[in-house]
Amino acid sequence: MSAAHTVPPARTSGPPTTPASRMAALARAELTLFVRSRSTLVSALFVPLALPLSVRSTVEQMHLKDTGLTVGLVILPAALGFALLFAVYSPLVGVFVARREQLVLKRLRTGEARDAEILTGAALPALVTGLAQSAILAVGCMALLHLPAPHAPLLAFLGLLLGLVLCAALAAITARFTRTAESAQFSSLPLALVSVLGSGITVPLELLPHRLAHWCELLPLTPVITLVRGGWSGELSTAEAFRALAVALVWTAGAVFAGARWFRWEPRR
Repeated sequence: MSAAHTVPPARTSGPPTTPASRMAALARAELTLFVRSRSTLVSALFVPLALPLSVRSTVEQMHLKDTGLTVGLVILPAALGFALLFAVYSPLVGVFVARREQLVLKRLRTGEARDAEILTGAALPALVTGLAQSAILAVGCMALLHLPAPHAPLLAFLGLLLGLVLCAALAAITARFTRTAESAQFSSLPLALVSVLGSGITVPLELLPHRLAHWCELLPLTPVITLVRGGWSGELSTAEAFRALAVALVWTAGAVFAGARWFRWEPRR
């Protein structure tokens, strides 16, 4: 019998996989690549920890007496905002673009994993990193800035979770318009800068002109910062909390839908 007519041996089927096991396998592979990249490690691990300390002197010079805020209530949400932007959003833009251009995502789509599982598995290391950093920053701010425990911890935690999901979805959207992994650091800058300046991260909305603050309330990360700060201080009214939650849910749902619907799987040639 010629080689052309040789019957290939039957494949032995392995144990059945589940969505959780597939996402865990993708997350482990992505975590390995994450640890090997020094630039990503510095950006994701050290920048969010250093930035809050760098703005402390600026915050101490702000006129916070009339706002009811303290230095701790300004720096803590700022620290979590930096973690969301520089440990989750910016690194994930590079991850999605790099895996797309390397045809990794395209090959994964030919297997059992669904699109949502592929994107979630790739995002899990960054999401866990952002969550762990947020916990470290919260404990550090409480210890160093004499900040009391949160009055409404569930509200603050809900805001942080919405921020994690939102940043991952926004990274998928940004990746669509990013040509190379090298240019990802530039394509993620506009949203990062707008959020840092207008979402209450470095300058509380209470210190901005009323009309400008009203428009800044509609930015993607503003409700996240509002929920974290309000959950910690306990001074967020029920109406304000519902409004912030509504804006955060609209942004999160819209970003998840847009990211899943228009994510680019094919390399940009």
